[in-house]
Amino acid sequence: MKSKLTFLFVCMTLMVNAQQGQIKALVGGTLIDGFGSDPIKNSVILIEGERIKAVGTVETLPVPKNAEVISTEGMSVLPGLWDMHVHTMINGHADYAYWDKTYPPLFEDVIMPSSAHQLLMAGVTSARDLGAPLKESISVRDRINNGEIPGATLYVSGPFVQHEPYPGTEDFRWGVDSPEDGRRKIRKLANAGVDVIKLIDHDQMTMDELRAIVDEAHKHNLKVVAHGHRPEEIRRGIEVGVDCFEHTGLSSAPRYPDDVMEMIKERTAQMNKGPLFWCPTVEGLYNYEYVRDNREKLDNDSWHLGLPDSVITDIKNSIKHPDRLPYFQLTPSRKPTLKTKIQQLLDAGVVLLVGTDSGIPMKFHSQSTWNELDVWVNEFGIDPMYAIRGATYWPALWMGVADDVGTITPGKYADIIAVDGDVLRYISLLQDVDMIFKHGKQYK
Repeated sequence: MKSKLTFLFVCMTLMVNAQQGQIKALVGGTLIDGFGSDPIKNSVILIEGERIKAVGTVETLPVPKNAEVISTEGMSVLPGLWDMHVHTMINGHADYAYWDKTYPPLFEDVIMPSSAHQLLMAGVTSARDLGAPLKESISVRDRINNGEIPGATLYVSGPFVQHEPYPGTEDFRWGVDSPEDGRRKIRKLANAGVDVIKLIDHDQMTMDELRAIVDEAHKHNLKVVAHGHRPEEIRRGIEVGVDCFEHTGLSSAPRYPDDVMEMIKERTAQMNKGPLFWCPTVEGLYNYEYVRDNREKLDNDSWHLGLPDSVITDIKNSIKHPDRLPYFQLTPSRKPTLKTKIQQLLDAGVVLLVGTDSGIPMKFHSQSTWNELDVWVNEFGIDPMYAIRGATYWPALWMGVADDVGTITPGKYADIIAVDGDVLRYISLLQDVDMIFKHGKQYK
């Protein structure tokens, strides 16, 4: 019996090793590698195990005889997308207070895994999760990384850091009442293993508290993501050296104030500090009126993946009357300002990152990312290649993982998606990604 078990173990090990070593060949597609140069026609991508072995064309790169050949003829092939602003703890429900009170017991094993899986099946192979309970964030991230559950690779902040948490949100919003307390909270997050710090309402902090938070984060090699909702948040954030701003902000004000723009331009001129990054998250606001008036979009069942029927029904009931949601009542006044603010940032030399605020009312992880790209390209006139790099190359660089992901390059993880058609001409093709590979494993 012992020898039989040993023989069985050896056979299984050999099978696993053979599967891991098997070469896949993606052949024939137009490759957009993430670097921004002209697409490569008739491309060949060899995948061995989790990583990309070689990249070339049908004329320059022979396909090994033992390879599994996967045709990408007629398709655009590009790196797996990033969404740099998601909230996996929520999924489109319109009543935050109710959700925060009702669903925390389901966050770790149901809600957050469902969100991560939905992102992956939308072609989002990596995402920055900005604001959720600490234990649950680390657990879901690590289970995905260990291959225990399917999902986008998550880079998590854990709880928001702010002056004072809103009532009933203390588990995922941590208040700061002194510089020493700020440093203590950042050390706790760093020791727990978060990937980034999420800072909000920092115009309500003292400058000493704010400096202590950013300084302590940087001591632990953690970048700081900060809200840009109000002018003083931007001014203070630039002064203390936050690493990325979130949202277009300033409510219905038509444009950023001149003094704020001068600070932004002065910062982008400092090449020694690298680019100034900004994640504008415009899709939720820009598309609200369309979704309100074309409610069949809410019937797309892609956002049901991984959720129990009871939760699906609860979310549906909460968004039954999109026109009545308090969250969006000012949006018709804000919408016309978005393009102007985006253009101000671009003109000032800011690098934009694709992020969506996915999970806010009526905005689902299975849909938000392609909608953001669509608004950038088709409504704001942003070059499609710039937009794709804002969802591939630049996010990986910002997160410090560009050696492993972000472009289709030999040696990097095989995080690759493909769509049938020319994505540079029709960015909306990304609403239904045809092929999805993450770390060499094919999910679709």
